[in-house]
Amino acid sequence: MDYKAFEERTGVTFKDSAILRQAFTHRSYINENRDTSLSHNERLEFLGDAVLELVITDFLYKMFPLKNEGDLTSFRSALVNANTLSEVASTLGMNDHLLLSKGEAKDTGRARQYILANTFEAVVGAMYLDGGYECAKAFIEKNVAPLINNIVDSGLWIDAKSKFQEKAQEVEGVTPLYKTMKESGPDHDKRFEVGVYLGSTLVEKGLGKSKQEAEQEAARNALDKFKW
Repeated sequence: MDYKAFEERTGVTFKDSAILRQAFTHRSYINENRDTSLSHNERLEFLGDAVLELVITDFLYKMFPLKNEGDLTSFRSALVNANTLSEVASTLGMNDHLLLSKGEAKDTGRARQYILANTFEAVVGAMYLDGGYECAKAFIEKNVAPLINNIVDSGLWIDAKSKFQEKAQEVEGVTPLYKTMKESGPDHDKRFEVGVYLGSTLVEKGLGKSKQEAEQEAARNALDKFKW
């Protein structure tokens, strides 16, 4: 697969094209093509996750000198969650370059969203290794950091669980229940999928690196669904 279009779109040219290809290679592709010399992107994802968090933390710390730790943490969570990263990845056309198994390639729902978010982190990791910290930082500050204005203005950083519980009790007379639906990844890099229920009805799902993050995303998705 040719990644020149992606490099042109991002303005980042890789010295080592193999590492960029690895960033787009999902484990399912390796499992289905065992004779390939490629490696999957999970180690790059692990690295990119740390780089992304550092860059965003530094950015928020400097941008909001009067905000406390709690608010800054909420801002960061809203910027680096699966919803946000998958949207950025889609805007950059990452979906067109994924190497997936035939089964994964057919799934364009929430599982694809999760894959895109992970791929975004892997690409950040690849940029860090290929071009250094400043290269990765510039990419993140150009494509992720500017979204903070909309997140703050629209209140997307606010504790979504509390807001959803308040509205659910007010409108439906029911307290939301959260259930972990899936866990994946190694112990050092767990990923969770959580469903939020009203009674026995599954309202929405959320993805996150912790159960708490996944619950917050599920609540945000539920608020969007009900237009609350």
